[in-house]
Amino acid sequence: ALTQTFQLGVLGDPVAQSKSPLIHRDFGDEAGLSIRYEAIQCQPTALPQTLQRLWAEGYAGLNITVPLKADAAELCLGLSTAAKISGSVNTLIRQDEGWYGTSTDGGGLVDDLNALNIALDQRRILILGAGGAVAGICGELLSAGASRVTVMNRTYERARALCARWDDPRLLPLSNPPLDTALDTGLPYDLMIQGTSIGHAGHLPHLEAHWLRADGAIYDLNYGTAHRPMAQWADAHGFMIHDGLGMLVRQAALSFELWTGFKPNADAVLETLRAQRD
Repeated sequence: ALTQTFQLGVLGDPVAQSKSPLIHRDFGDEAGLSIRYEAIQCQPTALPQTLQRLWAEGYAGLNITVPLKADAAELCLGLSTAAKISGSVNTLIRQDEGWYGTSTDGGGLVDDLNALNIALDQRRILILGAGGAVAGICGELLSAGASRVTVMNRTYERARALCARWDDPRLLPLSNPPLDTALDTGLPYDLMIQGTSIGHAGHLPHLEAHWLRADGAIYDLNYGTAHRPMAQWADAHGFMIHDGLGMLVRQAALSFELWTGFKPNADAVLETLRAQRD
């Protein structure tokens, strides 16, 4: 009997460092499926041609990472409701005439916060940053019952434009540093999410310890080297912090299920990755 091989890949720039090929290979082993998953270097200008080519070559699905999430959303044949609102996709599914786009980032984050026993229902959340990574998670945090989600960004206008995509009074923009007392109505927050990518350059956004409850948690969407600056700040101020590796694996599990119909065990793969790193 011929086994179907799922041709899959992740597109980004840079993408060589991606752990996705490893993660999906493990999922494939667990599912007993033949998986070919590649990291494909792709600059924004080359995205339209690359997506066309991979569809023509019979790829079953693709992941989209930085900096292509918004560009890819515009090139899809169809979009999930959440992807339409956020303007961001991380998962493309093959359809007869082209690509269908959705995002598993928010679901992956919420799954990981649940696994870490970090409650979201009726909680106040402060998000640092207003880029593509943040666009992909706001909707799911609101759906999970957060009482307030504040998007804090150096450029206030960018935060305001992002929040305006959801017609939800719980989602509020703020400049960083905050220029008024608007922050005070949310203080102190229960959870702080670090959603900027400046950790890659060894930097941090402007932070103040009093923004977060003493027993509040910090979740950094970054992992590895990019997570270090935030980890050091959290340790220095006595806060519990988690990196984004769990979200990476759990969003991958949701994508894998959309492509193959098989729901993989994210915990097992996450343990493997953590062990390799330690």
